[in-house]
Amino acid sequence: MKSPHSIGLLYQPKKPESVTLADEMARFLSAHGCAVWAGSAWDEPEALAHVAGLDVLVTLGGDGTMLRAARVGSRHGVPILGIKLGRVSFLGEVPADDWQAPMLKMLAGDYWLEERMMLEVRVARGGEPPVNHSYQALNDVVISRGGMARLVTIGAWVDQRYLTSYRADGVIVSTPTGCTGYALAAGGPILPPELKNILLIPICPHLSLDRPVVLAQGATVILEAHADYAPILTVDGQFEIALAEGDRVEVLASQHVSNFVHMLDRAYFYRTLMERLRWAL
Repeated sequence: MKSPHSIGLLYQPKKPESVTLADEMARFLSAHGCAVWAGSAWDEPEALAHVAGLDVLVTLGGDGTMLRAARVGSRHGVPILGIKLGRVSFLGEVPADDWQAPMLKMLAGDYWLEERMMLEVRVARGGEPPVNHSYQALNDVVISRGGMARLVTIGAWVDQRYLTSYRADGVIVSTPTGCTGYALAAGGPILPPELKNILLIPICPHLSLDRPVVLAQGATVILEAHADYAPILTVDGQFEIALAEGDRVEVLASQHVSNFVHMLDRAYFYRTLMERLRWAL
C-alpha cells in the first residue's frame, strides 16, 4: 500500500487521555515528515472540512469514535485506523500503550485495507411541506419503543414486498460490522465484517417472527412503526429521531463504504471476537 503523508487525528474530547495521546502522536508523526491535523470527533462539520485531503484518519477512542470517523471518512474515501481507548473496542486495532511500532508500519506502507459496507437510512414524513431526513450508519439502524415499557408494532417490507409485522421492543437493521453490537445481544448471527449483507433482527418479539433474516446487499428495507406514543429511531446509537404515525423508514446499502487500516493478518476478526467476548479458553 502507499505510504500516507497527510494524517488526521480524531480524539474523544471527554477523555483526557485521548487528547494527551493526540498531542503525543501529532509530534511523533510530524517528526517523521507527516502533515498532521487533529480535531474533536464530536465536531463533525470541522472534521468534514479537513478530511478530504487526508491519506488516513486515526481515531483515539472507543467504537463510538470509530463510528463517527466512518461517517466522515467514507464521504471522501479516507481509510481509518483505530487506537483502542474504549472498554470493548471491537473496531479498534492498535493498543493505546503500544502504538509507535504499528504507526511506523503504516507509514512504511505495510498495511492492508478492509472494505466495510454502510447503510443509508431515510425517514419520510408526510405533511406540508414533507419532511425527509437522511443518515449514514456503519453499525445499525434501530426502531424501538423508546421510554415506554410497551410493545411497538413495526411493519416490514423487503424490496417493496410485505414481509411481516413485528410485535416487539423494536427492530434492528444491521450491517455485518454491527453484528457484534446490539444485533449480537438480540440474538443475531455473527458475520465476517467484509460481507455485504443486511441483517433484520427483532428485539424481544412477542407472538411474531422471532428469527433474524439475512438479506442481500441490494435489498431495500422499509419499516413503519405504530404505537400509542412516539417510537424512537436511532442511527449508530448517536442520532435519535422521534417517529410520528405514518413515518416510513427506508434502509438500504449506502453508496459510501468505510475502509479500515489493518496491520494484523486477515484472520484477526475471529481472534478479536473470542478475546472481546471472553469465549476463548
